[in-house]
Amino acid sequence: MSEKLRKDDTGADVRTLQERLTAAGYDVEHDGWFGGKTEAAVIAFQRRTGLVADGIAGPKTLAALRTGVADPRLLRQADIEAAAATLGVAVASVMAVNEVESLGHGFLPDGRPVILYERHVMYRQLKEAGRDADDLAQLYPNIVNPKRGGYRGNEGEWYRLGLARQIDSGCALQSASWGQFQVMGYHYAVCGYDSAEAFAGAMAVSEALQLAAFVLFIEADPALHKALKSRKWAEFARIYNGAAYKENCYDARLAAAYARHARLDAGADDVPEAA
Repeated sequence: MSEKLRKDDTGADVRTLQERLTAAGYDVEHDGWFGGKTEAAVIAFQRRTGLVADGIAGPKTLAALRTGVADPRLLRQADIEAAAATLGVAVASVMAVNEVESLGHGFLPDGRPVILYERHVMYRQLKEAGRDADDLAQLYPNIVNPKRGGYRGNEGEWYRLGLARQIDSGCALQSASWGQFQVMGYHYAVCGYDSAEAFAGAMAVSEALQLAAFVLFIEADPALHKALKSRKWAEFARIYNGAAYKENCYDARLAAAYARHARLDAGADDVPEAA
């Protein structure tokens, strides 16, 4: 079955989704088209189980449909709403950022938080710590390097981080991005933690704490916070993603996601309950 189904998708996977929604007590057609009625049923199920109510049947929603419950470590709609209140923005704005700018999941299948180890950041952190980064780069070029790269993805990133921690644990933890919102470890202080170790430990607890760190990261950058408040998506994407944001159309995707979530939020009272 596809890992992510959304409005206007068609096919056998959508039909299977509809069958599972029916089994969960929702009245939907079994026509293989992800229409408005199916979207409303997905949202209702997500609200019933506490998941983020985005109307997209992704891995978290599909897993909850199979088991009837959601993993307690996962992000909840209440977390999104609390983040919006803290930031002073519309819930739809945080929903859009969660849809476009996050990885969509904060944990690997083995339970460890998602990370991406950055060898070029390790090089920089070692230099700032007074270590001979150039000598270490000669010895361990895949772990310490002035140039980015060497990625293995998923569990492989933990292997790289483990090697880096043998060189300098603190610098290594600061040189990885953590969790669903990919906050770099060297931001630990602005995210409310006394050390990179404490930050990494919190990121292993829940996606809610990963979102909380992201909220503090936004609050610490007045320009980023202002862009989000005013929904200047190009400016937000430029600050958050860098100059290459246009290549991935982040601004257009954020605007479209915001419009969709604002529409869903406006129609929240029309979402059906399960039979």
